[in-house]
Amino acid sequence: MRKWAIAGILYVTLVVLGFGAYDKWIADDKGMAAEADSHGSMAQKAGHGTEEEENGKHNGDETGSSHAHEGNAHQQGSQVNAFVQNNQGKIKIFLKDKAGSPVDELEVNHEKILHLIIVDEQLQKYYHVHPERTGKGEFTIEKNLPEGFYKAFIDIKPKNLAYEVEPVPFIVGNPSASVHGHALVLDTNFSKTIDDETVTLSVNSFKAGEPVTLSFDLDQTNLTPYLGAMGHVVILDEYGKKFLHVHPSNEKEPIFETQFEKPGIYKIWAEFKQKGKVRAFPFVIEIKE
Repeated sequence: MRKWAIAGILYVTLVVLGFGAYDKWIADDKGMAAEADSHGSMAQKAGHGTEEEENGKHNGDETGSSHAHEGNAHQQGSQVNAFVQNNQGKIKIFLKDKAGSPVDELEVNHEKILHLIIVDEQLQKYYHVHPERTGKGEFTIEKNLPEGFYKAFIDIKPKNLAYEVEPVPFIVGNPSASVHGHALVLDTNFSKTIDDETVTLSVNSFKAGEPVTLSFDLDQTNLTPYLGAMGHVVILDEYGKKFLHVHPSNEKEPIFETQFEKPGIYKIWAEFKQKGKVRAFPFVIEIKE
């Protein structure tokens, strides 16, 4: 009987010691892991800053190019965060790297170091403007926009950093939620007239995954270079997510070459400078399988 009692005491002692060791070693390891996770989250927030964030990646851009900002950018991952702040008729853009430091080394891209494209959520309003640098990695432009939901596309070419243009949503005023929507109506007539200037679009293919040529017929006697080219084409999918900025394939004709990766409905804005005024001619097309 005494042997059983002694064995029981030894068993209880071993159990207590075992739980003590677990509490010291395992619980301490969990605490260290939790602390590491906490520091990681704080570092991530510091990199994001306090403004609304959209990541991006960007490849190079030359005459005749169509840049959707892919390739190496997707492989390397986003290295630049773009933020948009709209306040009392002023739009501010902040560019930061992953550590939260300003990104200020930008290459000139068609006569400007930053192109800002703004559209409303219905893709009916379109603005192509060029904010001025007001600080390191900071750009500002005065622009009064009607009340509504908007998306900004910051087109830049950072030096030695991967970047892709992606939408940065922002709100002007207090718009009603009823203005949400993406209802685009396909064009059946590819001739558009603005200020007595007519532009006609011809598309050689409406198939996804193959080269597409966009040719524009217009009065070229009034056509003058705009931002270093004989025109610019901006393309968005119907959801305002996929961004393409296409430049002419040569220096004399308004012919643009691009490619649509996926089928869907796309809106095209063809910008031309005629008689000293820049006009954006909109077209809605459908790309099929």
